[in-house]
Amino acid sequence: MQKPELLLPVGNPESFYAALRGGADAIFLGLKQFNARGRAKNFTNGQLGTILKEAKKKNILVYITLNTVIKNNEIPELLDYLNFLNQVGVNGVIIQDWGVFYIARTYFPNLVLHASTQMAIHNSTGANYAHKKGIERVVLARELTLHELSKICKKSKVETEVFIHGALCYSFSGMCLYSSYAGGRGANRGLCTQPCRRTYTAQNTHQYLFNLKDNQQIDLVNRFAKMGVNSLKVEGRMKSGEYTYRVAQAYRTALDEPNQIEKAKELLSLDFGREKTAYFMGKDVNKAISEKTVAGVFLGKVEQIKGQNIWLSSQMTIEPGFRLRFHIPGTEKQETVKVREVAEENGLFKIHSGGKQVKPNSEVYLAGISDVKFPSKLEDTTAHFKQLNYGNKQKILSALKGRENGRNEEFYFRVNSMEWLKKMNLNEMEGLFLAFSKITWSRFDPEVPFIQKFREKIYIELPKFIQQDALQFYRELIAKMVKCGLRNFVVSHISQLDLIPPKCRIIANENVYVFNDAAACFIKNEGVSLFSYPQEIDFETLFSLSHKDGIVPVYFHPELFHSRMPIAMKDGNDELLDDMNIKLQRFRRNGITSIVPQVPVSISQSKNKLKNNGFHRFLIDLSYEPVSKHRAKTVKSRILRSEQIQPSNTFNFNKGLK
Repeated sequence: MQKPELLLPVGNPESFYAALRGGADAIFLGLKQFNARGRAKNFTNGQLGTILKEAKKKNILVYITLNTVIKNNEIPELLDYLNFLNQVGVNGVIIQDWGVFYIARTYFPNLVLHASTQMAIHNSTGANYAHKKGIERVVLARELTLHELSKICKKSKVETEVFIHGALCYSFSGMCLYSSYAGGRGANRGLCTQPCRRTYTAQNTHQYLFNLKDNQQIDLVNRFAKMGVNSLKVEGRMKSGEYTYRVAQAYRTALDEPNQIEKAKELLSLDFGREKTAYFMGKDVNKAISEKTVAGVFLGKVEQIKGQNIWLSSQMTIEPGFRLRFHIPGTEKQETVKVREVAEENGLFKIHSGGKQVKPNSEVYLAGISDVKFPSKLEDTTAHFKQLNYGNKQKILSALKGRENGRNEEFYFRVNSMEWLKKMNLNEMEGLFLAFSKITWSRFDPEVPFIQKFREKIYIELPKFIQQDALQFYRELIAKMVKCGLRNFVVSHISQLDLIPPKCRIIANENVYVFNDAAACFIKNEGVSLFSYPQEIDFETLFSLSHKDGIVPVYFHPELFHSRMPIAMKDGNDELLDDMNIKLQRFRRNGITSIVPQVPVSISQSKNKLKNNGFHRFLIDLSYEPVSKHRAKTVKSRILRSEQIQPSNTFNFNKGLK
């Protein structure tokens, strides 16, 4: 049995040295651009040279995160970045965007590529597709069960990596649109504002509905090793060196001394994170949501304040050097105070507030103890590498360009209920996407005369998440449809191409992200007939694309959260309100929870602008609309006249995606 690699997060110089000292086999880090932890300190190109030099001395591998989607106008900068990474000797590049993959594989073939968890690979079909494309390793979705992970390891040829510790996102990674919707700061751009950590109003009660505890898989380390998992990954590039060191020591102990698990757990008790869950791996999802957003070890509360002095109760002796985090009662505000001096008075600990605005009855958490220190600076050396020739860069950019295409307007519709079929006039559309649940597909008869009459216009849409044991269901569904003459399909993940037989017409939907010309090139080269642009795209990025033959989503309710995790709401009470007064609706289908805004996104008033910029294919998504005889016709007529639909909003189209 080969021991898995222990992969540690590095977001600042302290955590780099902590990972080295703590026992990392490999580290992952981001530079100043194109990484999913845009709020971390990250590193300069010159500092990377120092990191590579120091890591090599200890035989530690270095992986670079390039795990965001790339806007089209960023492609020239991306080329310079890949050219730099290609020369400095990194051991792997972790990517999300298939456009990045296409450029790297075509023009920088020596780069070793890893598929980020942002690529949402969650079954053996996805893993094997990545392997077929030349990706060396896949970082699997955090939502897998132990049974599913075991099957994926057995059925796939690619290296596998799993998260074993750290923060969890409520939504599937790569599928969360909430932060983007609420303020244009996209999770897929590394700028998530963590809406899952906020309170929501449901059934007249303020609740933490999506606030997940931290992931901890210390009990399963040996099981992962026996399954053949290649790398065990710790989340936390926003965390301190102290966190990195303690977590590294704990999992190093678990890997090297399997009989010392209790010792490892004791080390983790002071990781200063949130409450812990083993999540789907440990079958404890019912207890995975926390009522607390504060990270740290709970100590006690503030009993008294006089001037700048604070008296607090604590279940642990307070010592100089402790970092204490105060959770202000009745709010989500927190204040952090470093203890300089401490005195015991009448069973309480007296400290100075350091000028921080702490309130009586604030809960007190231990956020750090500073018992181990690491260097806080890294030498920023001059990075010597050969610049990409201007002519070569222009040649690459030219090769990514799309061609002019037809201008006749085409309309596509999406529905998620068979009830809609009775209301739709298929003579007035180019295609109808059927996004049905497994139960609905089980009742669907492809041989009824209506379906057969319009079989050239009907598309079978596959879901975003297909669990490992459901792959056979969808293989059989596809085979049945093809046998009955329905050969049009819509894929929600590019790997789903491997489920579909030859000589079928395939459209890639909005979840197969196309933010740049390179992604469009890749998808077309895979044999996809058409692609859809992402729901969170903005006009600036859309209009910068030379591939204008895709389908623009012009009317839809975006799935802000798309999660395997259920939430504690009574059936029949599905309405929510967030802290920005956005009205939301919960839907639960196929074991997936979707949170969507009640008000649709519509850019119907911009149809003429879209057409003037070369776009002529439009998607109207009625999945979250009440079934209505006239709705499809009304929405289409408004779009044809380039008229606004109210109530609605324009998502990022006008305000921009940061």
